[in-house]
Amino acid sequence: MIVTRYILSLLLGALVASCALFQEVDETKGWSAAKLYSEAKGQLNDRNYEKAIKYYEKLEARYPHGRYAQQAQIEIAYAYYKDNEPAQAIVAAERFIKLHPNHPHVDYVHYLKGLANFNDDLGWFGNLSGQDATERDPKAAREAFEAFRELVTRFPDSKYTPDSIARMNYLVNSLASHEVHVARYYYKRGAYVAAAGRVQYALKTYPQAPANEEGLVILVKSYDALGLADLRNDAERVLTRNFPQSKYLKGDPRRANVPWWQIWNW
Repeated sequence: MIVTRYILSLLLGALVASCALFQEVDETKGWSAAKLYSEAKGQLNDRNYEKAIKYYEKLEARYPHGRYAQQAQIEIAYAYYKDNEPAQAIVAAERFIKLHPNHPHVDYVHYLKGLANFNDDLGWFGNLSGQDATERDPKAAREAFEAFRELVTRFPDSKYTPDSIARMNYLVNSLASHEVHVARYYYKRGAYVAAAGRVQYALKTYPQAPANEEGLVILVKSYDALGLADLRNDAERVLTRNFPQSKYLKGDPRRANVPWWQIWNW
């Protein structure tokens, strides 16, 4: 029994020793905040984003106060963004904004948050024909718009404001396009009330969007299908007033006595 225990203890000791050999050595042990930040920044500049994030995390954990920690919080959000991890980038940006709302570079963090949502959204807005519009979730686009709007509202003189405004204009039409595509989906399936509802929402929420031209066409056709002549005529007047050169209004000259919305082929 004694021999057995002795052998077991030897085996256990050997196992512990072998495990110790394979333990990862922390190369950053003993590094100062300045050293950690410098190495993290170097990895970031070399596009080694995972390692940069690792160093930034160690910096903040060991030295949570001071300018290096604050700068690390900004740059880790950027590292996640560049590493195609938009969700992590957004979380990091939101955390920084909450902790440091008056930081001199908080405008950039708002902008970065908008970019992360914006790029995440491009995956489906960039290819409207490749997927059923009703299956797409415009959440990222809405959140990108809100992030940019927060920046533009709070920091009108920021150097990031002009680009944010341009992206907001794109997002407005993209969001309106989503509503119009869904409205068309409903119309084609005979759900005329639902189609009209989506168009009305787009017109109210995104009144200047070019996508509303087609939306108004769907609205006219939906009201016509529902037998709501007054509403149909009102929608047609709005279309004519706002888009007098609309291709949808041209119709077929060979059928002059037939309303354009009854001859237009989708």
